[in-house]
Amino acid sequence: MFRASTARSGALTAVLAGLFILAPVPAEAAPSVPTQLNAADMMLLNGVRQAGLWEIPAGQMAAQKGNGGKVRQVGQMIADQHVRLDQLVVDAANKLGATIPSTPTAEQQGWLTEMQNNKGVQFDQTFVTRLRAAHGKIFPVIGAVRASTRNPVVRKLADDANIFVMNHMKMLESTGLVQYEKLPPAALPPAQDVSKIGIAAANAGVTPPVSPMVLWMMLIGAAGLAGLAAVRVMRVRR
Repeated sequence: MFRASTARSGALTAVLAGLFILAPVPAEAAPSVPTQLNAADMMLLNGVRQAGLWEIPAGQMAAQKGNGGKVRQVGQMIADQHVRLDQLVVDAANKLGATIPSTPTAEQQGWLTEMQNNKGVQFDQTFVTRLRAAHGKIFPVIGAVRASTRNPVVRKLADDANIFVMNHMKMLESTGLVQYEKLPPAALPPAQDVSKIGIAAANAGVTPPVSPMVLWMMLIGAAGLAGLAAVRVMRVRR
């Protein structure tokens, strides 16, 4: 008895040891690495950087030579906030190993020259018009990149930039100098299906097809009811 029990115990131990050896060992999770930057990601990085390169000196210029007190106040606030945003985009580019611009574009430099040559009310109008138009161009880019980027660093930058740009548009609008009728029309997404077939289907209230899972549930329920009926018949016959 003792020898048989010992043998069975040893065999069980050997089987368990074999199963333990053969059991798959879970692999360690690989560290998350930001995905490769695409053209849209780089557009955001470059766009935010380019904005700071000319809007910081533009805001500082408005703070010094603005005709109205409101324009001077808005100019200083925009300049200060763009310094912070510029640091955020530089930090993001360093994390991603991306190269971003270091000087304003020729067009942006031309806007700065235009403002330097303007005075009084003309300066105020030029400052507000140029900056409001520029913010209106980068704003939809931020939203589009935020909605589709696979990169967490770019996603965070888009979140931050969205807050700054929205606030700057409101600041510029608070001066009362934004000429809304001259703003470019909004770029709308592709239209929905407005064909005759699409409209007819919507008006007819076409319901979506039944899910396969629902069909299986119905079949299983029917089979269960049939089984119960058969059991009852068998009992009556007995």
